[in-house]
Order: sequence, then C-alpha cells, then structure tokens
Amino acid sequence: MQFAYTIVYVADVAGSLAFYEAAFGLQRAFLHESGAYGELATGATKLAFVDHATARDSVGLDYVVAADSAAPLGMEIGLATADVPAAFARAVRAGATPLAEPVTKPWGQTVAYVRCPDGSLVELCTPM
Repeated sequence: MQFAYTIVYVADVAGSLAFYEAAFGLQRAFLHESGAYGELATGATKLAFVDHATARDSVGLDYVVAADSAAPLGMEIGLATADVPAAFARAVRAGATPLAEPVTKPWGQTVAYVRCPDGSLVELCTPM
C-alpha cells in the first residue's frame, strides 16, 4: 500500500487552487476542463480538490462540508517550510483565517495553523 493523494471536497475547485497558489506558493498541476477536479504540484503525493457534486456522486452519501462547519474538521494538511512566520503571514494576506500564530514546540519544530476559505485546516511547520 502507498499513500497516493488527499482530495479536499470544495465548492469551487478553481478558487481553491488559486487560493493555495497565492497563500502557499504551490503550483497548479491540473484542472479538468469541467472544473470539477484539480491538482496541485506537490511531489509524489497529490493534493487535489473536487467539487461537492462530484464528491457526493463518488461517495454515494452526504458528508460534513468543511466550510460549513464552525470548527475545523479533525484532520489537517501539513505543509513544511523553513520560514513558518513568513508562510503564515503570506497565507493570512491571501485570505486564510489565522488560528494559531507560529510557535516553537519543545521538540524544536516551529508550527502555525490557518484555516482556508474552503474550510480546510493547514499546519505550516518546519521540517522534522
């Protein structure tokens, strides 16, 4: 078994791709002509987005829409960077909601948390 991808269910795939490009400096790898599915260039493991109609059709049932939840869902997308304070500031300028300012943990890693307009929770952290 190999971890292949994470897909975030969103209202606007192109909008989420554009946000991740602006907020985190990631590059768009693919956007389907339908606009229903897109991927960011994140290396061997893909970070992708699919619209709610397609997701519901695939899953076959409803789910909690992250953007509609007052609290972030109990999962996160982790992005590693050497400069967490700069990444945090960039994400907030791009429209992310700041949740936890950068702090250095007892084990030496610097971490911060933001919530994206699509409702996803993102941890910005220095590599371990």
